[in-house]
Amino acid sequence: EDYETKAEKVQSQYEKGLITDDERRQELIEIWTQATNVVAKEMEDNFPRTNPVWMMVYSGARGNMMQIRQIAGMRGLVANPKGEIIPRPIKSNFREGLSVLEYFISTHGARKGLADTALRTADSGYLTRRLCDVAQDVIIREEDCGTDRGLVLPIATKNGAKLVRDEHVETSVYGRALAEAIVVDGKEILPAGADLGDRSIDLLVNAGVAEVKIRSVLTCDSKVGQCAMCYGRSMATGKIVDVGEAVGIIAAQSIGEPGTQLTMRTFHTGGVAGDDITHGLPRVQELFEARTPKGVAPIAEAAGVVSFLEDAKGKKIIVTPDDGGEAVAYPITRRQKLKVEEGQKVGVGEQMVVGAIDPKQVLRILGPRQTQIHLVNEIQEVYRSQGVSIHDKHIEIIVRQMLKRITVLEPGDTEMLPGELVDRLRFEAENRKAVAAGGKAASGRPELMGITKASLATESWLSAASFQETTRVLTDAALSEKSDPLLGLKENVIIGKLIPAGTGLARYRNVRVEPTEEAKAAVYAAYDEYDYTPFEQQGTGEAVRLDEFDVESR
Repeated sequence: EDYETKAEKVQSQYEKGLITDDERRQELIEIWTQATNVVAKEMEDNFPRTNPVWMMVYSGARGNMMQIRQIAGMRGLVANPKGEIIPRPIKSNFREGLSVLEYFISTHGARKGLADTALRTADSGYLTRRLCDVAQDVIIREEDCGTDRGLVLPIATKNGAKLVRDEHVETSVYGRALAEAIVVDGKEILPAGADLGDRSIDLLVNAGVAEVKIRSVLTCDSKVGQCAMCYGRSMATGKIVDVGEAVGIIAAQSIGEPGTQLTMRTFHTGGVAGDDITHGLPRVQELFEARTPKGVAPIAEAAGVVSFLEDAKGKKIIVTPDDGGEAVAYPITRRQKLKVEEGQKVGVGEQMVVGAIDPKQVLRILGPRQTQIHLVNEIQEVYRSQGVSIHDKHIEIIVRQMLKRITVLEPGDTEMLPGELVDRLRFEAENRKAVAAGGKAASGRPELMGITKASLATESWLSAASFQETTRVLTDAALSEKSDPLLGLKENVIIGKLIPAGTGLARYRNVRVEPTEEAKAAVYAAYDEYDYTPFEQQGTGEAVRLDEFDVESR
């Protein structure tokens, strides 16, 4: 009743000419979305915990609360064929049954669902292919790179006075190695390098530890590929990952495979770009390709105080820095929802309006590490909203490949050229060499590359040529006399060599298995006499060469 009254009020304001059609649509959509959420919440609270439907959803076996809402709550708002939300909601649910008009409006969604499924399969397949290409040379090359760096991640959140296990522990900290020993009240609970399983996490939560520093793919110092300690447990075996495991391909397939389950839908809430929120697969692609999102939300470049400026051209957020620097203006549309208010203090990198942040801005303002964390969190948000569970480490492998390169600004006393795009590890090695020789180190700017661009910028021209833009890649490689180090999987397959993964690794290649004396003795151990009548030297337990027994001649 309450929401009906609100909706009628908005409609009458529109009829009197007080608000535009766009504003009417927007307000109605907000009112009915809120109503749907309230109904869904009431319905969820009303479910007995023994209800089979509730158990099915909460165990993660099938379905999600959105589907249950449509069966037992209210269907809510649906979109028309153009993807715009129809501002009249479907108040019935499937249990009560829909009216003729409600049923007819719903048919748009049914057709869109079928069309989406067909398109999504192709899009998801292409995403998997690009992910495989960018990560195909990420292989576990050594046991431990010996780094002391890591990421600090939460394992518990406060619920009142009590610490409760964080809901995302399974996909963030679980199955990783500790970067630092955990010491509580002078007593070591877990040593550095300890594997974090269910028991260890419960032990830490009970000891009052809320966050831990863990080894991560993002902080691994291996020269090529990854080390086993920074990767942690293999999700397949539950043991620490083996040297030679092609974790890049596993990561790509773990991210790409659930892609078909993500929605393709982009809701257009009425002609304004700022309100179009990209969801599902297009959002994942937008993040992996490092594109600037639609209706981008600005972030503060410096810590300061917020004020607003409105003129005929539009609205601006002004941030006056605390250090007395020049004030920075951020233009926004009138329709964008604010996250800050007049006179509020903001920190560096703080988001000021509701919307998606541009990862390139995060890189410029907050640096590479925060960009990596931002990308991992944003991608996880899309998958979690669809009820898909993927471990952070898979996404981290791809994100690490996206931030692998540096543009040289000042070469110093190194052999690099200004403007050259080099691998981060090569950049650091050249700098170490220059400093050791008493020279000047180079300065550079980290680059965020989308997965397609990163695949084509790889050191291996064979891999890049077999991906996309073959002619251009081969021309560039020929002009700059490139040689291929043959470190990835694709380039070795192309030339017919063993792949440098699994048993194709050099360390496993020339393995000869020779039986020990004990093993031989165990094989030729004593048996009852009737078993081997021709053999006279029975039961000594000594190793005997088989060709000494010529059974027929006896």
